[in-house]
Amino acid sequence: MNQESKRLSLTLLFVSVALLGLILSSCGGSTSANGSSTGSNVQALMSARDLTEADVTAALKTYTPTGAKDDYMIFASGGHGGNVIVIGVPSMRIHKYIAVFGPEPWQGYGYGDQTSGLLASGNLEGEDLGWGDVHHPALSETAGDYDGEYLFVNDKANARIAVIDLKDFATKQIVQSGLIESDHGGCFVTPNTEYIIEGSQYPAPLNGEYAPISEYKTKYRGAVIFWKFDREKGRIDKSSSFAIELPPYMQDLADAGKLATDGWMFLNSFNTEMAIGGNLDGEPPLESGASQNDMDYMSVINWRKAAQVAADPANTTMNSGLPLISIETAVANDLLFEVPEPKSPHGCDVTPDGKEIVVAGKLDTHATVYNWAKMKALIDAKDFTGNDTYGIPILDFQKSIRGQVEIGLGPLHTQFDGDGNAYTSVFIETVVAKWSLKDLKVIEKLPVHYNIGHLMAAEGDTVSPDGKYVVAMNKWALDRFQDVGPLLPQNFQLVDISGENMQLLYDMPLPLGEPHYAQMIKSDKLHPERSYPVGTDPLMDRIDPFAVANGDERIERKADGVHVYMTAIRSHFKPDTISVKKGDTVHLHLTNVETAHDATHGFCIGSYNINVSLEPGEHSNMTFVADRAGVFPMYCTEFCSALHLEMAGYFLVEG
Repeated sequence: MNQESKRLSLTLLFVSVALLGLILSSCGGSTSANGSSTGSNVQALMSARDLTEADVTAALKTYTPTGAKDDYMIFASGGHGGNVIVIGVPSMRIHKYIAVFGPEPWQGYGYGDQTSGLLASGNLEGEDLGWGDVHHPALSETAGDYDGEYLFVNDKANARIAVIDLKDFATKQIVQSGLIESDHGGCFVTPNTEYIIEGSQYPAPLNGEYAPISEYKTKYRGAVIFWKFDREKGRIDKSSSFAIELPPYMQDLADAGKLATDGWMFLNSFNTEMAIGGNLDGEPPLESGASQNDMDYMSVINWRKAAQVAADPANTTMNSGLPLISIETAVANDLLFEVPEPKSPHGCDVTPDGKEIVVAGKLDTHATVYNWAKMKALIDAKDFTGNDTYGIPILDFQKSIRGQVEIGLGPLHTQFDGDGNAYTSVFIETVVAKWSLKDLKVIEKLPVHYNIGHLMAAEGDTVSPDGKYVVAMNKWALDRFQDVGPLLPQNFQLVDISGENMQLLYDMPLPLGEPHYAQMIKSDKLHPERSYPVGTDPLMDRIDPFAVANGDERIERKADGVHVYMTAIRSHFKPDTISVKKGDTVHLHLTNVETAHDATHGFCIGSYNINVSLEPGEHSNMTFVADRAGVFPMYCTEFCSALHLEMAGYFLVEG
């Protein structure tokens, strides 16, 4: 039994005994057949493991019996893993890794023709991009509430966006504009998922062009892209998408307005100093130069009106296939405004009613609450304090805010419950701060371990937050878990916020990339399929033209190579022997003809890098050149039956 199994078994035993003991204690105690007290046994166990009543309570709140389902599901960014991690709450069990921007062998992602082509669609100018830096998952919304249909994620390193269909938890599309070089203000969706928002982070000449760093202020730019989402097709429609040029500040997080602010969006920026580094030449390093001003700017964008402006070609120029609204055109059409925000902002969160925007700055000790009614009145009256270097109107800071709340050192991100409270991660102080939106006063601080970055609450960035849980997404985990060498996992800590005081329930190591952001949705909003119609290509959501039915298996030599029409069923492939000649192009067409729930098969050919996963009903195509003579076993890589090891055959290449 491995350590994880032992830990789970011990937890199960402990919680079961503890629960029984607590129940019996409430009834006056109990005595076993040998005369020992169950309550005293529980106390002895607690003493032996140095556990408190709070520990027992936390265990009971997270324990999920075998066969029981979680109330919520987390979709967490996988950071450098280029994927998405699906986690249940309250159990904190990992349910799935969704492969997105890089190959994933268990799911055969990036090995068959379909998913290899999908990954290649995200390449840029012939460069194979074998990884991604996933930061901000965004669930699709209807009327500002999660609807459980789609998930969108960004790749900060390569400025890409992916569409994941939650019918099968699989990536269906990767798009890259070519306009920007990195993104961070994405993905964020408008309240009815009309658009997926992607905001750049590090300015660069648009369209991948070159300009020396000395021309930073004149040639470098940011941009925010509004990717049009076709709900019926489940795909981004680039032809109906557009972008707005932004100054060469470093854009950061974004949020779309809702209810009162519907039609608008808000985007943080830092480095309004436009510092460019140069420490090798004796200049201040970038982080020092970018931290001089007391204020940076939040961009305020009327995206609904911008969509109308972009529809007229006279208002845009085509850049990388996208209509781009210039800064000048955006200002002339009252699309783009700025409001000062405390230095180095890293949180930009619209309240559930849409009436206010909470901003927190890494180098400030406050959370600042901007009032939309005040801001909109200033915009309508054209009451500005002036313009920035690029002509963008600036709203007065004091006239735009309702107030500030003293949070602590290093406030970052804010989420909400349904009772008028906000929860802000405080990085340097390493706490979760609970505070009242109404009174702008801190109610409680809970220490977390350590250096919390993002946090999430149950549906905490929608129009109807659930409360109940917060998860602290901590960057450091030293002394929390068993040492595993110098590189440590991240630490997700589950917090119960349903009571008068916050209670830390569970530490969960995340040893995969660096998760940045996550969203938590009610499980009953998700309705995934259990199998595909036989012969389905999941990427295209259709029956594949090469799908193979039972009884139609065959091998055919054609002008373009050898076509193998194959089926998989417990416990054999048909055909199970394939003979070709060296140099042949081989086209394998493989259908899992089973539809039973969880009847997944894998298929590989040793030494040929052929590996696919076939969920029930799925079809996959594999094209390769038989360039090595020899005898190569092929077998099912996914345990499927008692005769799993016998589900095998041979691929023979005659020299």
